[in-house]
Amino acid sequence: MRKAIVALVLGLFASSAFAALPSHTGDGQSLPTLAPMLKQVNPAVVNIATYSTRKQAYNPLMNDPYFRHFFGEPRQPQQDNRPQRRQQSAGSGVIVDAKDGVVMTNYHVIKDADEIQVHLIDGRTYEAELAGSDPELDIAILKIDASKLTDVKLSDSDVLEVGDFVVAIGNPFGLGQTVTTGIVSALGRSGLGIEGYESFIQTDASINPGNSGGALVNLRGELVGINTAIISPAGGNVGIGFAIPVNMAKASMEQILESGEVKRGVIGVGIQDISADLQKAFDLKNGQQGVLITGVFDDTPAQKAGLEPGDIIIAVNGEATASTSQLRSQIGMRKIGDSVKVTVLRDGKEKTYKVKIGEPGESMSVSGKTNPLFEGAVLENANDGNGVVVVRLAPSSPMSYAGLRPGDVIYSVNRKSVASVEQLKQLVGSNDEQILLRIARNGRSFFVVLK
Repeated sequence: MRKAIVALVLGLFASSAFAALPSHTGDGQSLPTLAPMLKQVNPAVVNIATYSTRKQAYNPLMNDPYFRHFFGEPRQPQQDNRPQRRQQSAGSGVIVDAKDGVVMTNYHVIKDADEIQVHLIDGRTYEAELAGSDPELDIAILKIDASKLTDVKLSDSDVLEVGDFVVAIGNPFGLGQTVTTGIVSALGRSGLGIEGYESFIQTDASINPGNSGGALVNLRGELVGINTAIISPAGGNVGIGFAIPVNMAKASMEQILESGEVKRGVIGVGIQDISADLQKAFDLKNGQQGVLITGVFDDTPAQKAGLEPGDIIIAVNGEATASTSQLRSQIGMRKIGDSVKVTVLRDGKEKTYKVKIGEPGESMSVSGKTNPLFEGAVLENANDGNGVVVVRLAPSSPMSYAGLRPGDVIYSVNRKSVASVEQLKQLVGSNDEQILLRIARNGRSFFVVLK
């Protein structure tokens, strides 16, 4: 029986995608192998080394005047005189355009880097230029000036199915290029709090620290995702890894290469997830999923298309919508000016509306261009013209670390009232190391220090 099972497994491999990848032993026996495909793909996967200079952490004991006196330090700690330390980190990347030297990786791989080096599998090393990044999706696009490069073909990640075989290639723990295999464990994973826009491919192909930015390919050697995160309760791989679908990454890359930044559109609705109580209140079927429209803003694509508060969005372009985070990804990954078909439940009946993706109102998807302390935040003018609303926050944003949440309203910056995003930009210096904000939340106001 055991021999029969082994024969069946080998037969499945030989009769499916592996049939195009035969290998032969010394006695002429044919065995399945990924080697021919990997010989084509491996040169397109690169190791990325980043270098940054940071001030060493200040010893909190120096805040004690007796401690400073004992060691002959000045009365006030001089944090600006802290020694600087050169730091190095490693990650992975994928060459997606050999002609122009375009390399795709994760934003967190190159974040805060003063210098980025790309190491090819043949031993060559090149200094990379950052073409642009999309922190909310965790994508960065690099360029290198090199010849005789190999790129990887981009697949259509929308056709992936659970159970498809995939191969992860990267640089785990700085060991050098490493290949692991597995399957697609799940699709459309969201709500993990890893990035601002989430619709991850989940895989059991081993992904470890250093694999970030590496390639997830199918058995044809086509790129289906960019490896980006793992769930690791014990600090190692437990078979739950996540990759950004290549279609989402490609949408960001195209905008970055065209304009140097990613600008996401909106349809102009307020939304919330459907709780068990709301499911009963709206008389939804058991198990019915969707996103509730809580408000439709004036003069927006949603209002022009006919969407109304109380509508429940159940699909976008035929793809089921189960949560607010998924809906943000479904809309945010499309270009401004594109049209989508939004299917809603209204009074128990399905209706489909064609909605154009519109320009966002005056907002700020903040990066280092304004101040690094606002990185990973999306801010918009308050509807009443008084203050700035925190719309979204990446988990890695300094504002998240400081305790801010989406929905908070910023009323003052460094003790000066702020009425708009533009005014906030004027009040915040690009080099400020500490910013005092007055926040309103649930009828209460308090101060928060960003540093």
